[in-house]
Amino acid sequence: MIYTVECSFADPGSEAEWNDFYSLDKLPALISVNGFHTSQRFKALSRGCPVYLAIHSIDGLDVLTGEEYRQKGGGNFARWQQHITDWHRNLYGGVDRAPAIGEGEYLASSAKGPEPLIRLGLTPYAMHAVAMEKFPEYRWLAKLERTKTPDIEHLPEDVHVYAPMTTQLTSDDDAAFEKAR
Repeated sequence: MIYTVECSFADPGSEAEWNDFYSLDKLPALISVNGFHTSQRFKALSRGCPVYLAIHSIDGLDVLTGEEYRQKGGGNFARWQQHITDWHRNLYGGVDRAPAIGEGEYLASSAKGPEPLIRLGLTPYAMHAVAMEKFPEYRWLAKLERTKTPDIEHLPEDVHVYAPMTTQLTSDDDAAFEKAR
């Protein structure tokens, strides 16, 4: 299943420190939780969506309600909570593992259907919400080569493009875990 966390951040003075915490401490802690398989963080290049997106491949909802998840930092944003806005969490079925988005790629997303992504020449992965907010009910993800990216200002409505902020961490890749620290 795919677990997504989206939000924006309202304090430019502490945003860099928050991003360091999230990318360098929180993601490695989460990927060490039994049942987490991949984790990657993104920043939106397009408007009309939360600025930050984290995508995790997990076994299921029970992973997020377990004690190990709570102990290793699930939901632990107390220091920055007052600055986190437009926060959304969803659990999606339909895709077992999130696609790894590399340095020369972007992540494209649509909640209106696969057609806008297909018209861009992309191959979308279909997901449907099964827990948490369940909105958007459906979401399609696709890899987009940076060199083939259309003008972000002229993308179809509801197509959002994200740049990777981290490499995709995997639970079976100790090198990625150490590199992130």
